Amino acid sequence: RIAGYRNFGTKIWNAVKFAEMNGVYQSDESPMEFRLNSDATQTANKWILGETAKVRETVDEALENYRFNDAANALYAFVWGKVCDWYVELSKPLFYDGTEEQKAETRATMGWVLDQCMILLHPIMPFITEELWGETAKRAEMLVVTDWPSYGADLVDAAADVEMNWVITLIETVRSARGEMNVPASLEVPLLQLDLDAAGQSAFANNKALIVKLARLGEIT
Repeated sequence: RIAGYRNFGTKIWNAVKFAEMNGVYQSDESPMEFRLNSDATQTANKWILGETAKVRETVDEALENYRFNDAANALYAFVWGKVCDWYVELSKPLFYDGTEEQKAETRATMGWVLDQCMILLHPIMPFITEELWGETAKRAEMLVVTDWPSYGADLVDAAADVEMNWVITLIETVRSARGEMNVPASLEVPLLQLDLDAAGQSAFANNKALIVKLARLGEIT
């Protein structure tokens, strides 16, 4: 278990380093503060804002009821599964191939989300979060005295939530099929679409670049 949580600490550290490499933490003379951008346009960004809001409410409820294990488990699943595994991957096509506006939006969103991860994890993991808080940027104050967040379900975009979960399920299904058939990771595979409703057509069209890149797809028929 200790080794597993060491890996969790490394996962957070690597996510922050990825953000640094993509210009999220730009050096500046004034203290850095990432503001919540509730006007995000990209589905991946709108989705992660909603997921952050959901986990904040879950953590608060768990702490109020002295269910510290539930708070820790919720944060573990969110930070590792939603932020480090999925959002970091979903952001790559936006950083690498997106417009300047999309890159700027994704940098701002990722900065805010990672800051929320540090704030929410701080009572449970005070040392690594305080270290990352101080290392990533010039801050107005230490993490230990930073205000606890109060945002909630109003950040959840129902349409983005449904769309991104559909996209994630599709990518996971393709990856699972690749694994079962021992398809080499570097090989692009063809995708044959047999049937897809209007919502699926829209979700695929809106996120085609993400799906093709993360599922390693070639020809789509």
